[in-house]
Amino acid sequence: MFFRRKKNPPEPPPAPPQVPTPPAAGAASGEPAAAPGAGLAGPATTLFLTGEAGKDRRTVQVLLEAIARVSEARDLESLLIDMVDSSIELTGAERGLLVLRGAGEGELVVRTSRTRGKKPLTGELRYSTTVAGKVLSEGRPLRAQVHSESEALELGRSVYDLKLRAVMCVPLSPSSNEQAVQPPKGVLYVDSRAATRQFSQADLALFAALAQHISIAMVNAQLQLDSLEKVRLEQSLELASAIQRDLMPRVPSVPGWDLAGWYGPAEETGADFYDFIKVGERLAIVVGDVTGHGIGPALITASAQGSLRTSLRLNPDPGAVVTLLNQDLCERNADGRFLTLFLATLAPDGSMRALNAGHSPPFLWRKDGSAIETVKKCGPALGMIPDEEYAAHPPLAMRAGDVLVAYTDGLIEARRPGSEDDFFGEEGLKRVLAEGAAAGLSARDLCARVAEAALELSGGKREDDVTVVVARRL
Repeated sequence: MFFRRKKNPPEPPPAPPQVPTPPAAGAASGEPAAAPGAGLAGPATTLFLTGEAGKDRRTVQVLLEAIARVSEARDLESLLIDMVDSSIELTGAERGLLVLRGAGEGELVVRTSRTRGKKPLTGELRYSTTVAGKVLSEGRPLRAQVHSESEALELGRSVYDLKLRAVMCVPLSPSSNEQAVQPPKGVLYVDSRAATRQFSQADLALFAALAQHISIAMVNAQLQLDSLEKVRLEQSLELASAIQRDLMPRVPSVPGWDLAGWYGPAEETGADFYDFIKVGERLAIVVGDVTGHGIGPALITASAQGSLRTSLRLNPDPGAVVTLLNQDLCERNADGRFLTLFLATLAPDGSMRALNAGHSPPFLWRKDGSAIETVKKCGPALGMIPDEEYAAHPPLAMRAGDVLVAYTDGLIEARRPGSEDDFFGEEGLKRVLAEGAAAGLSARDLCARVAEAALELSGGKREDDVTVVVARRL
């Protein structure tokens, strides 16, 4: 025979009557398992207590010392190592492993592997995946003694090849009731080749008690890491938000024009931007909106804003500048985001050349009382069609008192709380624009009036970034 059968060693007396948690059906209490399935046990309790004061005192002391070492671990990696080292020391095993549930069905991932003497396990890593998988799927502790080749093979080929005599494995669950709600995330596994080391039911209960505390420590450590990561993320968002606010332009003083801009992000960082850029004797007004929210779109807006500032100073043609920006965005656009853009250059004589790339149509209010005009689209949003050629509309004349309003769709999509279709809309914007412009409001006051009207309808809630830019001809 491959293994020489030995007599079963005597076991400690059963647990005291006040802790009546028997092993699962099929497991003989107080007797070593004769077959792999015989060692299954129910939830761990104080079954490791024997009723002998001296022995129980030593057992509890060993457990508390192991728990203290695990609890003092300062980071998750140290915690996992201490966890496995304590398991080996507490059970008298030769090797210990922490095995976690993998991403695939039935996949097992060894997170930490250690050997006696608090050393890392080297060489080829083999263990009983059958035992680990069974405990992971059923959520119950398991111990097994090996007395023959057939018993070894029943536990797995690795048990036979490694000449293992004893295997013990327990699920990692923070409480005995958690496994009823969700399966354990991993298992603690120990084994031994020594013929003199036979894991008892008391050993299994002690091992399970340690594993339960270790599970709680793991959860706490992960929560602490998540909390720190959340703080770092919040700090990063605050920094990004501050940088983005600094990129918002100061309104320049330009003879013949009254200018203003208003911006309200839906989150810490937004995907809208506006800018005023001096281009020789002309002034360029830019309003853009990148799809989505958060850091990604904010980076695109900053890049686009910088590119426009540089390009317009080198080339005053809006069509050529937007065409180059579109090509650049298409080359780098890996996640399908796109940018809608309105760009207009204002001349000292009041003429305006406007280009609308997939953006919400700006409105031009005429003081003479004619209908409010719209600046229609000249092409699709940027970042969609690489070879698109953009060209600005023919020049439009803005006379004294005329008002141009450019905005992002977050303004007209503001809606009444609890309503599916009561939006501020283009009609709401036109109404506020006509009333404010006719009353002779300054560009700044008109910007505020438009934004306040939309936010009043939505109860102050912004589901999307809101940007408004007003240019009034003096």
